[in-house]
Amino acid sequence: MGDDSEWMKLPIDQKCEHKVWKARLNGYEEALKLFKRIEDEKSPEWGKYLGLLKKFVTDSNAVAQLKGLEAALAYIENAHVAGKTSGEVVSGVVSKVFNQPKARAKELGSDICLMYMEIERAEVVQDELIKGLDNKNPKIVVTCIETLRKALSEFGSKIITLKPVVKVLPKQFESREKAVRDEAKLLAVEIYKWIRDALRPPLQGINSVQLKELEEEWVKLPTAAPKQSRFLRSQQALKAKFEQQQAAGGDEADGDKDDEPAPQVDPYELLEAVEILSKLPKDFYDKIEAKKWQERKEALEAVETLAKNPKLENGDFGDLVRALRKVIGKDANVMLVTLAAKCVAGLAAGLRKKFGTYAGHVVPTILEKFKEKKPQVVQALQEAIDAIFLTTTLQNISEDVLGVMDNKNPSIKQQASLFLARSFRHCTQATLPKSMLKAFCPAFLKQVNDSAPEVRDAAYEALGTAMKVVGEKAVNPFLADLDKLKLDKIKESADKVELPGKKGGGVGAEKKAPAAKAAPPAVAPARSSGPPKKAPAAKLGGPPKKGKPASAPSAKGKKCPETKEFVETEISIEVCEERSATVLPASCMQLLDSANWKERLASMEEFQKAVEQMDKSEMPCQALVRMLAKKPGWKETNFQVMQMKLHIVGLIAQKGSFSKTSAFVVLDGLVDKIGDVKCGGKAKEGLTATAEACSLPWTAEQVVSMVFAQKNPKNQAETLNWLANAMKEFGFAGINVKGFINNVKTALGATNPAVRTAAITLLGVMYLYMGAPLRMFFEDEKPALLKQIDDEFEKMQGQSPPTAFRGARKGGAEEDGEEADEQEENGGGAPDVMDLLPRTDISDKITQDMVDKVGDKNWKIRKEGLDEVAAVISEAKFIQPSIGELPMALKGRLNDSNKILVQQTLTILQQIAVAMGPALKQHVKNLGMPIITVLGDGKTNVRAAAMTTLQAWVEQTGMKDWLEGEDLSEELKRENPFLRQEVLGWLAEKLPAMRTVPSDLMLCVPYLYSCLEDRNGDVRKKAQDALPIFMMHLGYEKMLKATGKLKPASKEPVSALLEKARAVMPAKLAPPPGKAGAAKSVSGGAPAAKSALSKAKPKPVIDDYDDDDDDDEPEPETKTKKVVKPGAAKKGVLGKKAPVTKATAKDEEDRSGVIFILVPNGKEQRIKEEKGLKVLKWNFNTPRDEYVDQLKTQMSTCFARWLQDELFHASDFQRQVKAIGVMGERMEDELEGTVSCLDLILKWFTLRFFETNSTVLMKVLEYLKLLFPTLSRENYHLNEYEASSFIPYLILKVGESKDVVRKDVRAILTMLCKVYPASKVFPFLMDGTKSKNSKQRAECLEELGCLIENYGMNVCQPTPAKSMKEIAVHIGDRDNSVRNAALNTVLAVYNVCGDQVYKLIGNLSEKEMSMLEERVKRFAKKTPAAAPPPARQAAERERPQREHPSNPNATFMRKPAQQPQEDVPNKLNQARAQNAVREHSHPSIPKEFQLDLDMIENDHTRVSELPDLVQHKLDELLEPIMMPEPKIRSVSPHFDDLHNSTASTINFVISQVASGDINTSIQALAQIDEVLRQEDKAEAMSGHIDQFLIATFMQLRLIYNTHMADDRLDKKDIFKLYSCIIGNMLSLFSMESLAREASMGVLKDLMHGLITLMLDARVEDIEDGQQLIRSVNLLVVRVLEKSDQTNILSALLVLLQDSLTTSSGSPMFSELVMKCLWRMIRFLPETINSINLDRILLDVHNFMKVFPKEKLKQLKSDVPHRTLKTLLHTLCKLTGAKILDHMSMIENKNDSELEAHLRRVVKHSGNFSGMKSDRGTEKGQDDRMSKAKVSDILSEIFKKIGSKENTKEGLTELYEYKQKYSDADLEPFLRNTSQFFQSYVERGLRVIESEREGKGRIQPSSTVIPQHGLDSGSVPLNGEEMKPAVYYERLKILRQRQGLENNSRQAQLLQQEEGDSGPMRPITSLLSKPSVASSTDMLQSKLSQLKESRESHFQQEQSHSHSPTRCSSPSANLDDLKKRLERIKSNRQ
Repeated sequence: MGDDSEWMKLPIDQKCEHKVWKARLNGYEEALKLFKRIEDEKSPEWGKYLGLLKKFVTDSNAVAQLKGLEAALAYIENAHVAGKTSGEVVSGVVSKVFNQPKARAKELGSDICLMYMEIERAEVVQDELIKGLDNKNPKIVVTCIETLRKALSEFGSKIITLKPVVKVLPKQFESREKAVRDEAKLLAVEIYKWIRDALRPPLQGINSVQLKELEEEWVKLPTAAPKQSRFLRSQQALKAKFEQQQAAGGDEADGDKDDEPAPQVDPYELLEAVEILSKLPKDFYDKIEAKKWQERKEALEAVETLAKNPKLENGDFGDLVRALRKVIGKDANVMLVTLAAKCVAGLAAGLRKKFGTYAGHVVPTILEKFKEKKPQVVQALQEAIDAIFLTTTLQNISEDVLGVMDNKNPSIKQQASLFLARSFRHCTQATLPKSMLKAFCPAFLKQVNDSAPEVRDAAYEALGTAMKVVGEKAVNPFLADLDKLKLDKIKESADKVELPGKKGGGVGAEKKAPAAKAAPPAVAPARSSGPPKKAPAAKLGGPPKKGKPASAPSAKGKKCPETKEFVETEISIEVCEERSATVLPASCMQLLDSANWKERLASMEEFQKAVEQMDKSEMPCQALVRMLAKKPGWKETNFQVMQMKLHIVGLIAQKGSFSKTSAFVVLDGLVDKIGDVKCGGKAKEGLTATAEACSLPWTAEQVVSMVFAQKNPKNQAETLNWLANAMKEFGFAGINVKGFINNVKTALGATNPAVRTAAITLLGVMYLYMGAPLRMFFEDEKPALLKQIDDEFEKMQGQSPPTAFRGARKGGAEEDGEEADEQEENGGGAPDVMDLLPRTDISDKITQDMVDKVGDKNWKIRKEGLDEVAAVISEAKFIQPSIGELPMALKGRLNDSNKILVQQTLTILQQIAVAMGPALKQHVKNLGMPIITVLGDGKTNVRAAAMTTLQAWVEQTGMKDWLEGEDLSEELKRENPFLRQEVLGWLAEKLPAMRTVPSDLMLCVPYLYSCLEDRNGDVRKKAQDALPIFMMHLGYEKMLKATGKLKPASKEPVSALLEKARAVMPAKLAPPPGKAGAAKSVSGGAPAAKSALSKAKPKPVIDDYDDDDDDDEPEPETKTKKVVKPGAAKKGVLGKKAPVTKATAKDEEDRSGVIFILVPNGKEQRIKEEKGLKVLKWNFNTPRDEYVDQLKTQMSTCFARWLQDELFHASDFQRQVKAIGVMGERMEDELEGTVSCLDLILKWFTLRFFETNSTVLMKVLEYLKLLFPTLSRENYHLNEYEASSFIPYLILKVGESKDVVRKDVRAILTMLCKVYPASKVFPFLMDGTKSKNSKQRAECLEELGCLIENYGMNVCQPTPAKSMKEIAVHIGDRDNSVRNAALNTVLAVYNVCGDQVYKLIGNLSEKEMSMLEERVKRFAKKTPAAAPPPARQAAERERPQREHPSNPNATFMRKPAQQPQEDVPNKLNQARAQNAVREHSHPSIPKEFQLDLDMIENDHTRVSELPDLVQHKLDELLEPIMMPEPKIRSVSPHFDDLHNSTASTINFVISQVASGDINTSIQALAQIDEVLRQEDKAEAMSGHIDQFLIATFMQLRLIYNTHMADDRLDKKDIFKLYSCIIGNMLSLFSMESLAREASMGVLKDLMHGLITLMLDARVEDIEDGQQLIRSVNLLVVRVLEKSDQTNILSALLVLLQDSLTTSSGSPMFSELVMKCLWRMIRFLPETINSINLDRILLDVHNFMKVFPKEKLKQLKSDVPHRTLKTLLHTLCKLTGAKILDHMSMIENKNDSELEAHLRRVVKHSGNFSGMKSDRGTEKGQDDRMSKAKVSDILSEIFKKIGSKENTKEGLTELYEYKQKYSDADLEPFLRNTSQFFQSYVERGLRVIESEREGKGRIQPSSTVIPQHGLDSGSVPLNGEEMKPAVYYERLKILRQRQGLENNSRQAQLLQQEEGDSGPMRPITSLLSKPSVASSTDMLQSKLSQLKESRESHFQQEQSHSHSPTRCSSPSANLDDLKKRLERIKSNRQ
């Protein structure tokens, strides 16, 4: 009992896992109560039991387990988190509960499984139960089957996935255990209830007795479909509905619902696919070609057996299908034809949609074979073609079927019609659109009149079936000419038709139902997403037609010109005279052929009056025109009479029933007079009237053929002109292009220029309608002519064809709308004109020989075959879709091993795309998909060619066909990173433009998810980009549900990405406008319409309904108000060429809203995205499409939709001009909106700068001239993001050839300085001076001069010196205007700062200097000092600009001296100039160092509040300047003057060291160097060393990773930066006190950076790169010597460990680290006392833990092992046994390998532990060394001396070797070398000896740190100065090495004073950093002119100054300073 009392006190969760079963039982009971008591399903209490739940169900004690199961069930039912445990708990239930003898336990286990299903974990539970079926324990198997049966019974087949269950079911019937078999039988019966006959095929293989029993059970089942009785948590609405029905006992509502489950399960889906290609007999292809029919039969029988498998695995069946097709088409043995047809049927049935690829190859052959009359052959062919139809679409095979509909053989016609009849039964109103009926009905109508009765009957059946499917209204317009008897037969056939899936009353119902309700029953059952969604989209003859009483007549009207054309026979002249006499006055008839022209004229006048008064019905047109043609007829000589005649012809044609017969009478005369000066106008009018009466296509063809039969060039030219104009008036419909082309080509070759011009004009008009395909007809023309044609086409580029207003199209508007609707729905979108082009059938030219060539083994023959194919297509221009066997041949070449042939094939496919046009759709599956496969090719150029081909195909076919079926998902399934990223990128580009997508897109989602986790970064990126696009079409819920099939590890990251994608998911395009309009007009739902739109767009906007192209939805109000004139409304919305005037009122009404939408933080978000590189950075030479698309996307959220459409209008620039005008008008009203979208507006303007249209450009500049003054008035300042994406492109236009543009741009630049600091505009202008355009260079230089005049030298960035040097370069430009501009700019600088300009510009050639001096002499202001300060001048300029903003052009003035003066604080401009670069490149400056300079400058009231810091600095300047002693190096004071010497100042400067801008970093390093070089200042760095070193190695890393890889950067700048860094480091590590502050971690990173730099091969490519590496070598030595020895040794050990651990590192890296360690070891005797041995041993211990002795020995090199041993050996040697006392920091010393090693070493060392190591007493060791080893060491040393890179290191090692082994014999190594080499070695050893002797005697304080040299150990470390002789010796060595002779410079160097600023600069002076004290150039200030003056003064006093300076005297500088100080003080008061 004592034990009981212990566990009784425990909490419940601890009881549940107690060892005692009673405790657990008690815990389970209490847990059960607790679980029932907790009401909140998300209570934290649930979380405690998550890990225990499995133990609840798997308890080893049966009693406790029972209670545990109850508790677990309660937990799962109530806890929100229970779903997480489903896998482990159900697994436990299956293995530990289902085998229990107690029924209650099993029942509870089963309930737990079902409860998990209820909480949405059905898939996991089902998987575990199916796994349980493999258990050896039959009890478990039985219970698993029983649980599956219960689950299916309660949840239904929607929740329980039946495919995996059916897959394992047959195996259960084979079980030995009767209980298992019986339970399996019950499960099979339950499954049958839900899927009915779909279960039969999978169970065909079970025992026949069992199958018979099942059949008996199935028969007993009720016919009503079962219903779901238990619901998921997410189905609570269904549950409530079910309970209501149960309560009401209502079976009424069941009907609809009962029908749903039946068609959901396809038996095919339950089957396993069988792979048959590998099972084909090996000799199949030989046998199928065999001469003996028995062998062929044997081969076919083998295929037939394999094809009987109901489901086949996909593969390349191309060869097999070709073989079978050949048998069907050519084999004479009908039995074999039958067999082959059965094989094809089997393949089609087994592959289903995957067979669609081959359908186009087989269908024509089968149709042709229907000529066979034997019933068994015909039946087999019917079965084959019917099976094939189910794998493809009617559209894909329509061409093939139509091709045989007029075949001579009646059997073929009959079977084709019967096939179509059977096919129509499988169609719906959506899949049998009007466009298909339009194609088939004329063919059926011909067959209805056929002489063969069987053909007629077949046609009746086909038409009847079509009528049954789409309804009478849809078919009747095509049957208008049939008599009633034939119509009745068609209707009778329709009544007999039984459609699959329809119930008995379907026919009657369809007859009675109005057309509006015909859609829902016809929707395919598979698309159960519902009729409500499909009805408006499909437009199946319903809703719109309610409002169209005349729909049938209008359709008839449309066909009218073709089917009921007015035809009359030719009548004799006598009859004509009789008929004319009845309608014309007698006098008129008599005088028609009078000899007197006046009488003829009078006769014509009477004739005209009579015609004008005649009624159409009584006008005998042919008789009248024949009277006009009567002698003299068209040979009339009097022009007045002739004019009248021609006018009358036009009247007759307009008013009467004018036939083509009548037209033939007059056309000759009209054509003959068309070129006449006086009569030509009337002739053209007559031709136009004739064209209206007889159609333009016919008239044009007659006229052109007549005129080119003549030789009159005037007539030819005018005819072509008339035709060009007529096309614009009539439109292009029906024009036979090919008929014109030959005559146009003749005209192009005419000698008369007027004819050629007219022909080119005509082509231009045709281009408006046809586009690029037209050019294909003229590719063979001469280049000069082709250029003229191209120029004409270019003029027309972007224009839209005018709206047709003539022609016999009356009442066709509705039809047009409907056709456009269908076209949209079918995804076509190809222009109608492509259908008008006459196309050539090239199938007969694609010979078998050509196909064989393309497939030949020899690549040369294959290439020859491809060349032939390309030639055939080129010759044909436009081709029909039937191209024989070419697709399969080309498909084979797409995976050719020869990549050149692959590319050639892709080029041919591009040709085919253009040549075939929209009909290309039928080849998408068999030839288009292999193009996608090529996107996975390893070669970039092949992938690029494949993508171009793919885009060309999609342009013709639309996207829909590519997305249907499994083909695309199969491509994504390939784990090829190239293919995946290309395909995903392509989909992301194309899908957003689609309104709807096929449901098959969902098949791609699993592979999209796998791409999200692909190991390739590019694939992951593309997949993430595509995710929102997929979601846009499929919806978030669907995509989230699809993650259920992912592995648990993948599910979470993918779900997170889905959430992110959901946030950026673009809005889906609105449905096609006509359809939406139709739906809304029926529902009467304007409110519904609005709500639908608001859902589509997350942010409803006022202007959202309109699109300027008239193809968007009309206003909701208009939709609800009237449905009276649907034809007109539809034309306005859908018709592509609707008159623009109709939309005007609506457009104006829509455009009244705001044009800029305020999106909170929109601009900030865009800036953030660009900085984070989430979008493209706006930086390009010419804008690519992706930049334009990105801008469109960004604008879509904050621009009114109509405005964006106008701004990006592709064809009409006037629309853009108009849009800019609107933006200008609304600027004041919507200023806030303009500012919020300013970045986008400016970006759009930059795109216009790259176009040639001057009208748009001038409008843009006009807007900018309004914009910037407005922004200035509002005190708005451009940010860096806006400026950098606009100013560089504006500067491009300053070089425009037009003066007016340049003038405007200059004016805008002047205004720009008011909203953006001039100092920041300056660098952009400097970049502009580098342009190749001389005008741009000149204008930029002029503008720079103006900026300097206006704002002073402070605008010059990054420094005045650097800027002026760059400007001065242009004085030598070859262009005169550039030279003048450069001189003017330098002159402006001279006017500001006087003679100092000569110092700033640096060295010029003599000629350039003379030009400059001449310019200065002639034009410089006489007294520059008296000139007003630049800042004041700027103010003078600004005032008139503010007063007169209306005239921006007048604001730019070069000479402002006459303007009134006004003071503006100059200090602000100075400060802005100083910080410009820093702000630009390093925006993250701490706030305490920032001033809002622009704000201070604009607000003059705040000038008096300048910070005290500035005042303090200025006071300091007037203190007396103490001149330093000449010996001591002078220091530029700018560091102290600019910043206080405080910690915060140093922090700030150190932060600049790591800047991404090279110049900023150099400046910071120079400032720090000044501090380090002064003893009194250097201490200020104390405490900042780590910070400084971190900034330094960050900069080194930045250079290594970024700058060195950036080709745009000048390598000299990088070299300079490296030099500065190394110089600073050398300075720092010369001061031991500072060097020792560096911590271990920082030293480790620093050494890593330096060693990486030494190994960087790119450095060697830089000029003097070798010397740089040597300097780094020296620095490394200095770091090793001067750093804290413990820290550096520890850092090297850790670095070595890291370098050996990372396999990717360079072996050289580890080698150099070890060299450093060896050097440290060598100095250990001197440094041992300063080292913390405890820390070193801890690091060694950690190293040995990572690399135990065995692992260390396994490394490729034994050097690491030897290094470690040597280190430990040396330490032991120096400290002896005491070393063992220094292991205090190591935990578990006894386990350490280190301690054992040390003990061994100490033991072997014997008694030398306390001895001090001395280099002079190691002879014993030397004696032990083998001679071979000595030889190896010396050989290695002499190799180093002999190499250029390591010579100094070799000399040092040789010196040390000689010191160590003084008796070493070097003679053998020097014997074979030259005298020069020997003397060189001796001299080198002497130099090192002299350096070593000086060591320890030189004090650092007495001399400045020297410029670093080349050799290690060359820098003095102690107080004594080095002797000049030493430097002389070193210089001599260097000069010899560089091959230089001695010169006078050497003598000068020798004469240097000993106290000079350090050793002379060697030849490698470039290595030295910019030393502020030693070089005038480096003293050049970046901060203020003040610093320059003081530095110049110091330098004049220094004895070691290297170059003369041109500076004003110190006194002048002090006077200037005083004046400035007074001015600033006066401003402050």
